[in-house]
Amino acid sequence: MEWFWIILGIVLCVVAIAGSVLPLLPGPPIAYIGLLLQQLRIEKPFTTHFLIFWFAIVVVSLLLDYLIPIWGTKKFGGTKYGVWGCTLGFIAAFWLGPWGVIIGPLLGAFIGEMIAQNNSTKAMRAAFGSFVGFLLGSFLKLVVCFFMLYYVIASI
Repeated sequence: MEWFWIILGIVLCVVAIAGSVLPLLPGPPIAYIGLLLQQLRIEKPFTTHFLIFWFAIVVVSLLLDYLIPIWGTKKFGGTKYGVWGCTLGFIAAFWLGPWGVIIGPLLGAFIGEMIAQNNSTKAMRAAFGSFVGFLLGSFLKLVVCFFMLYYVIASI
């Protein structure tokens, strides 16, 4: 039965890595479940402090995944309109799958900046910032999931 938990934990971590780039799968929480399943083994590989620490990292990574595109929009010169557009674009397009999560914030930030009477060059720059933020958020989730995969494999 012990190998069942090990294999299931590894499979969940691999699915989580895919979920880090596919928006419909919440990558870090799935990988965290893979860590938790290791505790069902006869010899428990992780301490309670370790699991709480990784739970906190998962929560922070989820929050940052929503906040980093907004930060990217601001960093690339976006106004409040661009930030709101990025946020609303993400919410509106999240349900459209992977392309929706990429295009929604980008298009939302662009439209928001155009509403704010900015020229299209500045609006496109703010929209590009939201895309950069999306990429940074995805990278962060990948790093978190790869670390958890490492710990599941190292616990064998």
